[in-house]
Amino acid sequence: MLKKVLIGLLIIFIAIQFIRPSKNESNDLTYDISTRYEVPGEVDHLLKISCNDCHSNKTVYPWYAEVQPIGWWLSEHVENGKRHLNFSEFTKKPIAVQNHKFEETIEMIEKKAMPLEEYTYLGLHPEADLSEEDRKVIINWAKTQMKYLEENYPADSLVMPKRRK
Repeated sequence: MLKKVLIGLLIIFIAIQFIRPSKNESNDLTYDISTRYEVPGEVDHLLKISCNDCHSNKTVYPWYAEVQPIGWWLSEHVENGKRHLNFSEFTKKPIAVQNHKFEETIEMIEKKAMPLEEYTYLGLHPEADLSEEDRKVIINWAKTQMKYLEENYPADSLVMPKRRK
């Protein structure tokens, strides 16, 4: 009986390998953050290694993303990350949202909530583990972008509209 159950589970495991999520691999830079904001080389590098896999339309997938159900979980994780912040579609949003996303970026980096611990856990992405200096670079950059917005847009355009109930 146990042998039949194990064979059945193996068949199911093999079968699910053919059900793959779509890849997040667009090269469209039309609304990329770099089209409106200055992104210095060091910041660009830090965003690429620590943020872009989950917060852009260009994910670099690890080998284990090819194994289901891990690939399904990663796909959902990336989609969820892009719902919160997507650097590839950043300038498509209203200015108030862009300003708010810079605020959130600062907050998440200061609290060490990003990158997620499970992203760097067990040495899976050691390059994404930001040092204190790396964190300061990203925070200072985001603050500079917010200052740019304050200097170039009316104050009321930078405020998020209140949600209607």
